[in-house]
Parts: sequence; structure tokens; C-alpha cells
Amino acid sequence: MPETSVRFGFGYDVHRFAPSRRLRLGGVTIPHTMGLVGHSDADVLIHAICDAVLGAASLGDIGHHFPNSQRKYKGISSLRLLREVRRIIKRHDFVVVNVDSTVVLEVPRIAPHVTQMRGKISRALGIDVSQVSVKATTNETIGFVGRQEGCAAFAVASLRLSI
Repeated sequence: MPETSVRFGFGYDVHRFAPSRRLRLGGVTIPHTMGLVGHSDADVLIHAICDAVLGAASLGDIGHHFPNSQRKYKGISSLRLLREVRRIIKRHDFVVVNVDSTVVLEVPRIAPHVTQMRGKISRALGIDVSQVSVKATTNETIGFVGRQEGCAAFAVASLRLSI
């Protein structure tokens, strides 16, 4: 593969809401009456980014590297998983060029938290904050997201060879 080769990956994740859970998005705890349910901290944004980065490197997905059948990942911070994804791609001579992501939920509003999310994501990936985009949209009250039953996230990542 030529040194200038850039690769792209796409990620998607979804989790349902439940009471008595913390809402973690982009590594940030966001005040809300419900949180997301999952084996880890259920951070859909970070999970989508992990899958996008791993996909760009053709290295599988988050479930392959961090199976929910392993107790050691129970309740783990998704930022820890993202830092491990960075180490995985580095072993294959890749570095992240940029990440673009979108969170889909009706409430709460995440705009006040985007700067902090971008900072946490960029530090976990070892890139500048200008290389990370986090956006949000609603589902216009349509479907499970529109009924506030869950939250989804999409991400695209580009990688280049580091050698």
C-alpha cells in the first residue's frame, strides 16, 4: 500500500435507554433522567468511533476485540476501549487522520457538551481536537429514537499509514 494511501471506515451503534443508568456520550457524563444500557458504559458515540477506526484498518469491530462475553469489559469506560483501538491500529502502522460523528437522540441536548467530548475523543486517539467532529440531530419523533427509547450514533474515520 502506498504511503499516501488514506482509508475510510464507518461505524454505527445503538443502545436503549433505562432508568438508574448514567448517560455517557463521547466520554462525558450528561445529566439526564435515563442512561444507556450495555455491557460497558454503553457510550454509543465512542462505540461507533471504535468501529469506524477499526473498519478503516480492516481489523474487525468492537465486538471482536472487546466481546461482551468477557467480564473484564463489564462496565468499562468506552474511552479506555478507544485508547486500546488506537494501540491496535498503531501496531498495524496506522494513525487516525480524522473522525466525523453524529449522535441521534431527542433529548437531552448535547451541544453544551460537544467541546468536552471532542477533547476526550482527540486525547484518546492521540490527535488534535481539530481532527474530531461531533454533531447531533434528532429523529424528528420517528422510530425508537423519536420515542426516546434509545440513542444511536454514526461515525466515519479516515486513517493513513504512519510509516
